[in-house]
Amino acid sequence: MKKIIFFLMFSLLVIIMFYSSLRELLRMSSRSELYSHIVLIPFISGYFFFQRRKEIWSSTEYSYPWGIALIISGIFLFFVGLGYKASLNQNDYLSLMTFSAVTSWIGGFIFFFGKKSFRSGLFPLLFLFFLVPIPTLLVERIILFLQVGSTEVTNILFGLTGVPFNREGFVFHLAGMSIEVAKECSGIRSSIALFITGVIAGQLFLNRARNRWILLLSSIPITIFKNGLRIVSLTLLGVYVDPAILGSDLHRRGGIPFFIVALVVMAPVLLFLIKTEKKHKD
Repeated sequence: MKKIIFFLMFSLLVIIMFYSSLRELLRMSSRSELYSHIVLIPFISGYFFFQRRKEIWSSTEYSYPWGIALIISGIFLFFVGLGYKASLNQNDYLSLMTFSAVTSWIGGFIFFFGKKSFRSGLFPLLFLFFLVPIPTLLVERIILFLQVGSTEVTNILFGLTGVPFNREGFVFHLAGMSIEVAKECSGIRSSIALFITGVIAGQLFLNRARNRWILLLSSIPITIFKNGLRIVSLTLLGVYVDPAILGSDLHRRGGIPFFIVALVVMAPVLLFLIKTEKKHKD
């Protein structure tokens, strides 16, 4: 109980230290569709932490070297962030400060409860890093990758439909209409959501690390396929039903039905991996 009280006091100090950055992170998550998932991360982490509470608290001990090392690393990054705040955009500044906050807090956990408790709570603790906004440079690389992949899938699907079209890079010319697979069509928001869903599903239903990685890697082609399917479906609706569809909310915010499609496609992969683990046990 004494350790828990000291750790709660330490956690309060971390919140006070990073209060301004954490407040801005919450504001950004409420404004940005890319980071709308952030508010859910602590609750999901807390659920898995609660599920493993017996293992986590079964053997606790102070771990000074590793705990202090992580705390110092987090504090160092905090001052680096303050020093470079003027030269960083909001996304990258919050990325650095949030990474610093999570690192410091995990360092405190290891300091008070030890490496055994950390290993028992490894997943819920590391899951907190999903709070960290993706650095701008990496976001741009991911968007470009998804944009290129979605364009190629769109090209294949258009070919399968038999609809006459010509392609110029990211632009497809159809009868009376041209559409571009722009950066906004990359589907990065749903890609992040599908990736996190894969992480959670792997933790809940799979035991082998290799199978969890297979499930995560499968989310990449599934996301790209889902993006291409959405682009083709909306384009054909615009060409043959109503051109106004391409400017409607179905186009701008209609990703949920296609995200469900992605989940449906991922489900057989998960079931197959579950079956392989059962066979391995038998």
